[in-house]
Amino acid sequence: MTQAGGAKRPNILFITVDQMRYDCLSIAGHPVVETPNLDELARTGVRFDRAYTATPSCIPARAAIFTGQSPAHHGRTGYEDCVPWRYEETMPGELAKAGYHTQCVGKMHVYPARNLLGFHNVVLHDGYLHHNRMRHNVSAKDHFDQVDDYLVWLRQQVPTADLVDLGLDCNASTVARPWELPERLHPTNWVVSESIDFLRRRDPGKPFFLWMSFVRPHPPFDPPQAFLDLYKDADLPEPPVGDWAMQEDPDQFGLNPVTDKGLVPKRRLKQAMAAYYALITHLDHQIGRFIQVLNEYGEWNNTIIIFTSDHGEMLGDHHMFRKAVPYEGSARVPFILNDPGNRLGLRRGAVLDEVIELRDIMPTVLESAGVRIPDAVDGQSILGLARKDAALSEEQQESSLEPASQGWRPYLHGEHAYGSLSNHWLTNGKEKYIWFSQTGKEQYFNLEKDPLELRNAVNDAEYADRIVHWRSELMKELEGREEGYSDGTQLFVGKQPRSTLSFLKS
Repeated sequence: MTQAGGAKRPNILFITVDQMRYDCLSIAGHPVVETPNLDELARTGVRFDRAYTATPSCIPARAAIFTGQSPAHHGRTGYEDCVPWRYEETMPGELAKAGYHTQCVGKMHVYPARNLLGFHNVVLHDGYLHHNRMRHNVSAKDHFDQVDDYLVWLRQQVPTADLVDLGLDCNASTVARPWELPERLHPTNWVVSESIDFLRRRDPGKPFFLWMSFVRPHPPFDPPQAFLDLYKDADLPEPPVGDWAMQEDPDQFGLNPVTDKGLVPKRRLKQAMAAYYALITHLDHQIGRFIQVLNEYGEWNNTIIIFTSDHGEMLGDHHMFRKAVPYEGSARVPFILNDPGNRLGLRRGAVLDEVIELRDIMPTVLESAGVRIPDAVDGQSILGLARKDAALSEEQQESSLEPASQGWRPYLHGEHAYGSLSNHWLTNGKEKYIWFSQTGKEQYFNLEKDPLELRNAVNDAEYADRIVHWRSELMKELEGREEGYSDGTQLFVGKQPRSTLSFLKS
């Protein structure tokens, strides 16, 4: 398949991990984590330092990836299972129509679980899907044993094996233990093994789009022992705790392994952090394994690579865990674009600070492939940022009247329906304004001076004008929303948040 002008369309390798923080790359300055293969992709590609997920949990984040839309348009503004996915235009679907051989290996987290969403084939491992696991759940279309390909394969290797054999809950961010089976049986290795097999099975007459979608480092925190050994005795950084965060835990929330907040016993937390970092290094090694085989097939220089995560993990920041909250550990993600064959003219080694979001992946991929971007897509291709002024000298770039970010979004609106912590937030990468819809509480962080969000400056006189500005912008964003959050002139506290907007259920 060729583009206009006769050039062969590039392959697209899209790599996602689940629940990886933005800062867990050694090239980004993390003091402990080792990510040599991702570092090399960033060193020879472009790293976006201010990448966010507007709705930081698995389902809505993946809706943004599949559709290129904002939460208000794809309709998933929180986490809610069992709402059918009926999108007419999806990233894999548009690529398939354009002649790509499309394949997903790993996590989809759509409904029904085997919904192809435009892929020619899916080899599925979604992790622990509650609505399929619950045998009494009459709304589940298929039982877990029937929908999850990894579990079927694992039981062929180890009869009676299950995902809960280690005794770790799938959302336990505060406990960990090593993987008990041979490393080759770990779900991370399985995703790569199946992806390698796709290289064997693919149609050689078509370019491919492969979404290699890992469940880890999402809990359970179960790295192979060799990787846990790298970190178990390391001097791990203490999580930052803001002066606005909970300082005491009288209800002992921190003792619950699946808590989203609380003071966790220090030894337990250190073990969980070590295992989390170990899972990331394990992933990195397996990504390196796939890259090596991609080279063996002669496809390295004809493949464009995007790496990111669906959301982050608080990992004890501000005594919080998991995701769904608007803080950097939850909502900010790593993002790398690499083009080994130099088709795109990227600014290799560049680190960019424009605010990008998961909705920008679909238009970026489609533009890279020479495929028309549907009108319904809200995101913007990041290629213009990644290669803007690439041929200019540094001196010329500094004097350019057209900066790379001209025409780019001035800020990002994020949100998440999350009970009493339901939130809306705005950021331009330098500031962040947060409004909690159920309480009316506001927060403001100057991210340039306070990147760890240690001090809520919402009552500081020096930022009064900025807070008025951001509050006004949020009113405009929420005007006309079905929840009734705003009429455009004020914010209304206590309106019922919805995880899924009504048009998806009609």
